[in-house]
Amino acid sequence: MARERIAAVRGMNDLLPAQAPLWEWFEARVADWVRSYGYQLIRTPVLEHTELFVRGIGEVTDIVEKEMYTFEARSSSEKLTLRPEFTAGTVRAAIEHSLTYDAPKRVWSMGPLFRHERPQRGRFRQFHQVNVEALGFTGPDIDAEQIAMLARLWKILGITSARLEINCLGQLEERARHRVDLISYFEQRRKLLDADSVRRLTTNPMRILDSKNPALTQLLADAPEITAYLSDASRRHFDGLQDLLNAAGVAFKVNARLVRGLDYYNLTVFEWITDELGSQGTLCGGGRYDPLIERLGGKPTPAIGFAIGVERVIECLTQAGHINDAAHVDVYVVHQGGVTAPRAFLAAEQLRDAGLDVICHAGEASLKSQMKKADTSGAEFAVIIGEDEVAADSATVKALRTPSAEQRIVPLQILADTLIDALVQADQ
Repeated sequence: MARERIAAVRGMNDLLPAQAPLWEWFEARVADWVRSYGYQLIRTPVLEHTELFVRGIGEVTDIVEKEMYTFEARSSSEKLTLRPEFTAGTVRAAIEHSLTYDAPKRVWSMGPLFRHERPQRGRFRQFHQVNVEALGFTGPDIDAEQIAMLARLWKILGITSARLEINCLGQLEERARHRVDLISYFEQRRKLLDADSVRRLTTNPMRILDSKNPALTQLLADAPEITAYLSDASRRHFDGLQDLLNAAGVAFKVNARLVRGLDYYNLTVFEWITDELGSQGTLCGGGRYDPLIERLGGKPTPAIGFAIGVERVIECLTQAGHINDAAHVDVYVVHQGGVTAPRAFLAAEQLRDAGLDVICHAGEASLKSQMKKADTSGAEFAVIIGEDEVAADSATVKALRTPSAEQRIVPLQILADTLIDALVQADQ
């Protein structure tokens, strides 16, 4: 009796070999990009204490209330959570290891996150982000740097549809005054609110402004704007950010309704948005979170960061015409089995020692079959080792991407140099 197949968990997707090259291309460019701004890699655990996210993100946020994967450890009653975002874990690590004791730090991460959401286009239960954080910087110059570096990334990737929206949320006391008027405004119009907004009215009324319900569009447009409550210091910070962005030639729109979904933000918040992905069009979002490090037990330390949705960027790249080329190698080694197999194995290892990417055919197959596999592998050259080649301590080299090129016999001792020279010439 055949057993039932086990499928992947809903909303958690496999990355298949045919899709991987575009991810690798993207990841390589991200690594070069963050390095060019002086950011250093940090890796934090996928699993953290639940309290970290409750205290860090905010108890009445959608993430904490509805979306976290939380469970009790088997050996104790401690609650653990699969990370739903990077910032809280990064801050926890910075506090635990005193990362900013000597100087501010620029750090970045990339990897999987987990939220129990309804899977849809651009929104998955396991998803990936690039996360960038600057810890210990106070002025609007670091805010501008992070936004400008994102503008540079879109150019590197060839994404032309991303547009920038920014806002200033002020400080805690300014938000408190805004909150009072916001609650009063929505209470007077409670009958017009949907169930989600009514729930948020007494817990986190600013999150109502982030509603995607089209029926609330006009109601939200007429609501009190946070920018009217900013202190002189907050306004100077926001003006300074805009001046720097204008000087750098980074176009933006001030969106007074932009609040982001996490409680720890203050002052600058921003999003990069595209119309290419439907309702899930936010490619990247972030902002300043000066209160968070102290909230999680550290010394008061200013900070700002952002996260890029990798799956959404990959979809954007695909729509823009980036081709998922199959992963290719430089050389495919073919042999006739028997005494030729170990010689082919050794030749492949020697070519790898020289820095070449090599597939050596495994198993028994005809030369014709092996040559077909060599061609579909994407290799530039096939190296053929038969009994005659073993006897002559040589190999036959065939160019696979130049059909008119003739096969040639090459002594094994100069095989690597010959192939490297040919590959260099092919790239010119």
